[in-house]
Amino acid sequence: MRKRPKVALLIESSRAYGRGLLRGIRSYVRTHGPWSVYFEPHGLGEPLPAWFSAWRGDGILVRITDRRTCDAVLATGLPAIDLRGSLADTGIPLIGLDSRAAARIAFEHLRERGFRHFAFCGAPRGQYRFLDQREDEFERIVREANCSFSVFPPHGDVLPAATWDQDQTHLAKWISELPKPVGIMACHDDRGHELLNACREVQIAVPDDVAVIGVDNDEVLCELSDPPLTSVNSNTEEIGYRAAALLEGLMTRREPAPPLTLVEPLGVVPRKSTDVLAIDDREVAVAMRYIREHACDGINVHDVLEHVTLSRSTLDRRFGQVFGHSPSDEITRVRFERVKQLLAETDYPLSRVADLAGFEHSEHMGVMFREKTGQTPGQFRKAQRR
Repeated sequence: MRKRPKVALLIESSRAYGRGLLRGIRSYVRTHGPWSVYFEPHGLGEPLPAWFSAWRGDGILVRITDRRTCDAVLATGLPAIDLRGSLADTGIPLIGLDSRAAARIAFEHLRERGFRHFAFCGAPRGQYRFLDQREDEFERIVREANCSFSVFPPHGDVLPAATWDQDQTHLAKWISELPKPVGIMACHDDRGHELLNACREVQIAVPDDVAVIGVDNDEVLCELSDPPLTSVNSNTEEIGYRAAALLEGLMTRREPAPPLTLVEPLGVVPRKSTDVLAIDDREVAVAMRYIREHACDGINVHDVLEHVTLSRSTLDRRFGQVFGHSPSDEITRVRFERVKQLLAETDYPLSRVADLAGFEHSEHMGVMFREKTGQTPGQFRKAQRR
């Protein structure tokens, strides 16, 4: 009989991110276990549980937030996987969200709404590597698109330690001075919630003047925000599942884990904080809204042209100036977002998915889907159901 490995889960249960990781680990254990799991509910950054110092087990899944926790885990000599990455050069294999991919997805979501001014609201530089990565990638993409960029806190500025009210005052002043309309990426949902509060305090319209997108899709926090906060889904269940698989390899087969494993975000969960088209070109705005509302009805660019007063070449040129791609590309993009949603949320056969997304043939949809995502529709659906 296979010996049950004893695994400590040093992962917070107080936040949506940690609970998502735990669900992913649970899915892995149900399929490939059993494990004897040692777990105590706690918050992020709290001291290790009292039992850990005398615990004797086989492996550890941990969210390392400080050097003390790192040293305690290393002192056990046990296989371990870090699921946070706050510290550099720990010697412990790390798995987590691809922060650069999250920044790219956030930018694309805001750019699709027509913004030409962008900003990033984060934490002081150097506190968290993964937040710095989000900021750096977001800035890089914005500048490559020849759009304006601002950041809070400004590079090189050291803001004094602030209370909630003082921080809100700093944020409100920064937001008030930004060119409008502006799309802002918050480093995570907590910061997005604070941004929306600051906008409300100085009576800046959201999303018309300021649109905000966060990261992690903490549903409770996002829905408590006013208006509800759009957010990047961090794919935490997949991260937890793959972390458990890496630990299993270390424990049972002595397979070395890669030092860094990055998991792609699932996409954007849109809510009212970005429900806007920030487009001065009225004809392009009409075309975009028509595409969003009817792309899955099987329309083509000729149908779009019936709702504007522009020629095909002029629409292509002006649409590209605003969004960086053609109306035809946008129709395809909207359809594939619908395909992904249907694959993740329903058990419809591919023929039904194709029909609801505006494709004439499921075979054609499948070929294009694989070209764009690197997965077949079936593989994509399976990955969402773990």
